[in-house]
Amino acid sequence: MHMTVKEDVIRTMREAGKPMSAGEVEKATGIDRKEIDKAFKELKAEGAIVSPVRCKWEPAE
Repeated sequence: MHMTVKEDVIRTMREAGKPMSAGEVEKATGIDRKEIDKAFKELKAEGAIVSPVRCKWEPAE
């Protein structure tokens, strides 16, 4: 089963072990930036990712 873009984004952030920008996630995953921006927006709304530094995000838990 293919993972959703949101799952890919979270997994990529966990593996990186550091806050990432949407551009860094795009480079790491090869997923289209529009898809990543959409996933970021949904993840932020769900409280699944937090921003410890400006313009960078990491998983909330």
